[in-house]
Amino acid sequence: MADKRIAAWYQALRPRVFTATYVPIGLAGIVAVGDGVFDAPVFVLALIGTMLLQGAANLINEYADYRRGADQLKQAGQGMTIKKKILAPSSVRNGAILTTVAGCLIGLFLLAQSGPLLWIIGIGGVLVVIGYTAGPFPLAYNGLGEIAVAIFMGPAVVAGAYYVMHPTLSTDRMAELCLISLPIAFMVAAILHANNIRDMEADRAVNKRTLAVIFGIRFARAEYIFLVIGAYLAQALIVAAGLMPVATLLTLVTLPEALRLIRIFNTSRAVPLMHQAQGRTAKLHGQIGLLMVVGWVFSLV
Repeated sequence: MADKRIAAWYQALRPRVFTATYVPIGLAGIVAVGDGVFDAPVFVLALIGTMLLQGAANLINEYADYRRGADQLKQAGQGMTIKKKILAPSSVRNGAILTTVAGCLIGLFLLAQSGPLLWIIGIGGVLVVIGYTAGPFPLAYNGLGEIAVAIFMGPAVVAGAYYVMHPTLSTDRMAELCLISLPIAFMVAAILHANNIRDMEADRAVNKRTLAVIFGIRFARAEYIFLVIGAYLAQALIVAAGLMPVATLLTLVTLPEALRLIRIFNTSRAVPLMHQAQGRTAKLHGQIGLLMVVGWVFSLV
């Protein structure tokens, strides 16, 4: 019984997309190492706190989509533990509250160790966690999901994680961190957008107005190309500008997989295949982030 409960919560928390946390935190960490300001305990706390808030966002999404009926017509997807009667709605709601509070407590502790800029990043992040699918104007239901995720799981996390380790960083360095995070921002938005392409028909039926639903399949396919290829182009420009080591272009070994995924989304409407491709998009995001960090390590060595 205990194993089934653990498996149920594992499914609800959707750890497959936790690369959205590992990658920006890891990038902030290696930049801090290169700058000589890395603080291991603070880094670990930032990682745990961000993971808790991402888990909270997944649980809130699970609960809010259930309450709005958005999961009723879905053929595939992560989570859906309420729809499949694996977890009770009240359990998911309580889990969302618990993880949100725990993540906020870690954030408050880090705030006490750093400075006021974390208020802006932290409050913004919590509002996105809660307001992504809940509240009077849910972002995911009004075409703002990709933008919100790109900002808060890209520049906000990278700059915020670096900031808690080195609160006296300059405005120029903060701007550079935001630029360095752009490839990650593109790819994390691609994960969400792949999810929205897969769920277009189910979302349209419940008036969940994602960009894919608002503008249609041709636009959605073009957006996926823009986000995935944009990640590689952004990194190339950042390297050319001298803000990122040339060795981080190890990420180019993943380009064939990126092109395969683009082909799937451009030629198929089969939900099972797109569900698989959505998972592979999350994996690609993780691979790009890992290779970027590994390349940075090589450059430091």
